Amino acid sequence: MPGTFSQIYIQVVFAVKGRESLIKPHWEEELYKYISGIVRNKGQKMLAINGMPDHIHFVVGMKPSCCLSDLVREIKKSSNEFINEKKFSNHKFSWQEGYGAFSYSHSALDNVINYVVNQKERHRKKTFREEYLDFLKKFSVEFKDEYLFEWIE
Repeated sequence: MPGTFSQIYIQVVFAVKGRESLIKPHWEEELYKYISGIVRNKGQKMLAINGMPDHIHFVVGMKPSCCLSDLVREIKKSSNEFINEKKFSNHKFSWQEGYGAFSYSHSALDNVINYVVNQKERHRKKTFREEYLDFLKKFSVEFKDEYLFEWIE
């Protein structure tokens, strides 16, 4: 019987509601482990996760049967509850609506994983807005400014 073979690699980016800097260094690793567990429990493979106080990036190897929007919705919903139950933030934590998802070939995987792992270093030179707009342009994604993340200038 013929099988299904695939290589689907997606980098996902989403932000804290209002782009507030609520993800603190003393609990971000626990958050990343929790999100990695969600991905694993959904039968997908977390390849890299990292971020900044106001947003996160992760790279996932996906099976073709997985619906990306369902996976991201579950990650955002469950991690919201996790952060609020653990009282990591003094404010009610919530992710902003929407996300970016960008696909990569197997040959680009090392570079994108390195990109995610080195987020904090990269953001010393580039803002999240600049980074996100660069992704949209690089991947030729049409967009309207009013539908992008809420930007804090």
